Amino acid sequence: MGYNLNNMAKTSVSFSEYLRFFRRYLGGRWLWFAALGLILFTSIGLQIYNPQIMRTFLDRALAGDELSALQGLAFLFIGIAIAQQLLGVLATYLTELLGWAATNQVRLDLARYTLGLDMSFHTAHTPGEMIERIDGDVMALSNFFSQFILQVFGNILLIFGILIILLREDWRVSLSLGVFVALTLAILLRMVNIAVPSWEKERQASADMYGFIEERLNGTEDIRSNDGVPYVLQRFYRLTRDLMRITLAASFRWAIVMNTTWVLFTVGNAVGLLVSAYLYHTGVISLGSVFMIIHYTNMINWPLERLSQQFQDLQKAGASLIRIMGVQQMQGKIPGEGDFAAPKEHHLMPGPLAVDFKEVAFGYGDAETASRAEPVATPEQAAPELVLQAIDFSLTPGRILGLLGRTGSGKTTLTRLLFRLYDTTGGEIRLGGKPLRDLPIQELRRRVGMVTQNIQLFHATVRENLTFFDDSIPDDAVLQALRDLGLWDWYESLPNGLDTELESGGGGLSAGEAQLLAFTRIFLRDPGLIILDEATSRLDPATEHRIEQAVDKLVQNRTAIIVAHRLGTVQRADDILILDDGQVLESGERETLAADPQSRFYHLLQTGMEEVLA
Repeated sequence: MGYNLNNMAKTSVSFSEYLRFFRRYLGGRWLWFAALGLILFTSIGLQIYNPQIMRTFLDRALAGDELSALQGLAFLFIGIAIAQQLLGVLATYLTELLGWAATNQVRLDLARYTLGLDMSFHTAHTPGEMIERIDGDVMALSNFFSQFILQVFGNILLIFGILIILLREDWRVSLSLGVFVALTLAILLRMVNIAVPSWEKERQASADMYGFIEERLNGTEDIRSNDGVPYVLQRFYRLTRDLMRITLAASFRWAIVMNTTWVLFTVGNAVGLLVSAYLYHTGVISLGSVFMIIHYTNMINWPLERLSQQFQDLQKAGASLIRIMGVQQMQGKIPGEGDFAAPKEHHLMPGPLAVDFKEVAFGYGDAETASRAEPVATPEQAAPELVLQAIDFSLTPGRILGLLGRTGSGKTTLTRLLFRLYDTTGGEIRLGGKPLRDLPIQELRRRVGMVTQNIQLFHATVRENLTFFDDSIPDDAVLQALRDLGLWDWYESLPNGLDTELESGGGGLSAGEAQLLAFTRIFLRDPGLIILDEATSRLDPATEHRIEQAVDKLVQNRTAIIVAHRLGTVQRADDILILDDGQVLESGERETLAADPQSRFYHLLQTGMEEVLA
């Protein structure tokens, strides 16, 4: 069990954690926040002042005051009401800006962080689940960033302002409503975390469902061809049923809070009505003052209702924040993996790179358990089954290694270790004479180029696909690479040249064209070591000659490791390494092994590699 995001022990978020998260993502936007606060407090002042105008209007009307004076009060009341609405629109606009700016930064940080975790994390979690983590969970924080603090402090300020105004009117009104407000807030604060666990489960159920959908959409052809549609629909039904059940449970807990709030509001209105009626009956206050007290009582209900809504949003934000913090607390096995900044100094010399494996061992279970925060419980858990054992070989700069072996022998695993998608369990790998673990991870990825059987192309321009969105690569270099690798005729057929949009996944391209584009990417980076992992295994014979010419260009003045499936590719190699069941079965110079009737390689050449290595 490695990166498990579904069994996090944390079930609540402390105030300091909320505050730290808030400062981190709004610390640079204090001017916006200050402007929003000014607008909110101005609006609160207008809300408190407007009932005073209505009280004066009613008292003067009952006293038979002149119509012109009453009209002035009416226009003032309407003007203030319109100003409140305009301020509300402006406040909404600013809160949306703040919310989107902060949540987009959270999304960026999460995406950057998860991309920096090693492959065991991404093996354990589907892209659909991570989309829901990075987008769905973060969306629940939008209101927390944009409104929560201002709304909470603003509404508390509004309540105290109303109580102070009522204290000037009569202390009994202020005291009775003050007791009501204190009891209501105490009850709401006691209920603030009641739904956090349920909302956290709802977010996880949503992530599970989207992960399932993403996986099944990618496998649509296999599902249909193997009559798996009924099974997929049954699983989808179960996931949606679980999501509905968990959402209903969370909504029920939220409904408890809301219904309690409405009951308390009814009690508050009754208190305000009874106290004002008593004071009016005893002649202490006027009829206009009665209206003002009832209006203020209703106004107290509004901020209390908003506070209850903010507490509900806080519950959802707390559930999402727990899940986000769970991702951020994951510790990658490979130090520096998530650091996308360019290293300040380079440790590898330019040109072809030497490769040395010294008694290298590796097990995938170790790659996952080493990434966990908790210690391994038993010795058995610390000893996973090794995929590679005692791998020992050297490749001098500029030579080409043909890597052979049956499916499952460890060929791809060996190349992943060299690219440092995982770290070794035992032994040491050196690149250019330097220990692989001592090299800055981004420098390593620039100096080692890898082309696999599955080519990933993006819905972007040809230029962006070839340069991998690196604006520093000039167009002249891109065009020259296309000429060198035999893609010039294809380029001339493009309607908009380098600005032509390619379809996601390489739609509209042949397998050979997609492979040549992948070669062009590597060619532009000019690495010192190239790994071709089954990069020509999916090509038809008609395209093979064109690809072989491109490979010749690609490996010139570079060290290369080629996972070979074709006899023609092996003939290019200077050295041969044959793996069997994770161990070196045979290694040596190609010509020497090919001339030795006792060698495994000689036997492969005689029987046909494609059949033996299948």
